[in-house]
Amino acid sequence: MTDNANRPVYSAELWNSRYSEQGYAFGDQPNDFLAANWQSIPQGNTLFLAEGEGRNGVFMARQGYSVTGVDGAEAGLLKAQELASSYDVSIETVVADLADYVIEQECYTGIVSIFAHLPVELRRRVHAAVVAGLKPGGVFLLEAYTPDQAESGTGGPSNRDLLMKLEDLKGELAGLDFEIGQEITRDVIEGRYHTGSAHVVQVLARKP
Repeated sequence: MTDNANRPVYSAELWNSRYSEQGYAFGDQPNDFLAANWQSIPQGNTLFLAEGEGRNGVFMARQGYSVTGVDGAEAGLLKAQELASSYDVSIETVVADLADYVIEQECYTGIVSIFAHLPVELRRRVHAAVVAGLKPGGVFLLEAYTPDQAESGTGGPSNRDLLMKLEDLKGELAGLDFEIGQEITRDVIEGRYHTGSAHVVQVLARKP
């Protein structure tokens, strides 16, 4: 997961460097799509993929959810713990590459993926594990950039293979009922690295 075409697809070195910068790379407020739809996620254990500096998981912890955030960059998760402490809530953080992390089956009432751009084969594997990892009635919430975003300069990877289309996500998330599934253009203003009009795909899907 990188927006630098000269680096590997995922580079813990890159992300640790970015998250070691002063302030929060993508801000300290929750993603807009999550903030608008969090109440659709049943209370309980929630898993945050590629959680970074914690803005989304901490927001959900403030709403009373039990939160686990996974990311390959330890520097980001250290900030996540600091952010949680600043709001007097607690979250669990796990330093792990999503290629290796095991999502336990039927463990979560919610799984959240915000701009977690993975190579296609890994993404398919992770999304299959997401479906299996949700409890009945559990919800998967995702926002990501679409291929139309590749040359926009307002955020996200330049490698189109890391970007997502709704039609592909519907196949990868077979077994979930889509309550929201759309590709839209919206302003994404999140810290220094998400900075303007952007092409995104949004999914809110529930396990029967």
